[in-house]
Amino acid sequence: MLALLRAWDAAPEEPEPLVLRTSGSTGRPKSVVLSRAALRASAHATHDRLGGAGQWVLNLPPTYVAGLQVLFRSVVAGTDPVLQTGSLAETVAEMTGPRRHVSLVPTQLRRLLDDPAELAALARFDAVLVGGGPLRPEVRATAETAGVRVVQTYGMAETCGGCVYDGHPLDGVEVRTGGDGQVLLRGSVLFDGYADDPDRTATVMDDGWLRTQDLGRLDEDGRLWILGRADSVVISGGVNVPAEAVEAMIEQHPEVEDVVVVGVPDEEWGERVTAVVAARRPLGLAELRDLVEPRAWAPRALVATDAMPHLPNGKVDRRAARALADQQVRP
Repeated sequence: MLALLRAWDAAPEEPEPLVLRTSGSTGRPKSVVLSRAALRASAHATHDRLGGAGQWVLNLPPTYVAGLQVLFRSVVAGTDPVLQTGSLAETVAEMTGPRRHVSLVPTQLRRLLDDPAELAALARFDAVLVGGGPLRPEVRATAETAGVRVVQTYGMAETCGGCVYDGHPLDGVEVRTGGDGQVLLRGSVLFDGYADDPDRTATVMDDGWLRTQDLGRLDEDGRLWILGRADSVVISGGVNVPAEAVEAMIEQHPEVEDVVVVGVPDEEWGERVTAVVAARRPLGLAELRDLVEPRAWAPRALVATDAMPHLPNGKVDRRAARALADQQVRP
């Protein structure tokens, strides 16, 4: 695949765009059309933000945008990525570039922090990009205390991957929030649309701005904070419950490893707020409810699982978690 990308990038004329098929963690599959110009803009802006090009570790599937970008940034930089087949510590030892970068999802980072050798390996990178989902503040703090240079990224396949780093857009990218609180993005990194689906493309584009379906806010310094998904609000008893906000509160429990909050159809509540939880020991609903404020947002059902389902790119599979909740909670 690396050789194909090199040939594609070297084409004298603008080549046919890439079509990245994404299964998604919440919705139906999409075929995202990415031009060479957009991918180049993303790669150059990333290198500029990180202080220069470098050698990358590939430990994410290249069929997803994060893995694809590791390969394409390597093409643009003229470096050879190192495929991780064993531990990260072993992989770092194979790297020859003066600057080293790696891209992870939050679950990967959290697991690496539990191994002293892997943590030491992380500290050898010039930048550790973490994206694809919320990053717990305490996880970031633990990594940075150990000398890991964490960069939290926000983006999606439609933006050639991460386009906002630590809350600030890359060069060539604009960000604002709409009246409904939804995050809108514009710039040279945007996709060309969904393949053979102009209607779906039209629903997410608004005068050149991409409607992300993510809710966010911009603080007084212009930093973007992601608050959750517009399509993951649970309406329970007439109350709009932001699932990601509830997840963040439950994640504060020291025994919780992963949590997904969903709404399960319920005759009394409309939707019953349900927490699907993977924990180090059995937890009770009451102790999780005590973590949540306001009280009206607290889960009314708990589904325990030994391990949270994940997609191949490392993200939590929210659809599978919802199916698990439906199976165990619905009458």
